[in-house]
Amino acid sequence: QVQLVESGGGLVQPGGSLRLSCAASGFIFKIKTMGWYRQAPGKQRELVARITSDDITNYEGSVKGRFTISRDNAKNTVSLQMNSLKPEDTAVYYCNYAGLGRVADWGQGTQVTVSS
Repeated sequence: QVQLVESGGGLVQPGGSLRLSCAASGFIFKIKTMGWYRQAPGKQRELVARITSDDITNYEGSVKGRFTISRDNAKNTVSLQMNSLKPEDTAVYYCNYAGLGRVADWGQGTQVTVSS
């Protein structure tokens, strides 16, 4: 059974940083392209960063240069370092598959709120 458990969210001031983590289990993590998604109130869920099994990364335009995705295949975790946070980054953040094929069942996500 696939499980994705996100953590690390919180309230941060504009310009601040947070590091999100996702613990994955129930599948062969090291072969999967993984991604971080976010969903802001009233908006559709969007993919903001992805990392392939070969550590190739891609970012959505608004987070490029501020967010960094990484993975640890030994620990079955994928992380998202978020710097220079802006109010528009406020959302619930989720990790999931980000390659071909359907996504897994969504975890509970972790809330990120950027506000002064």
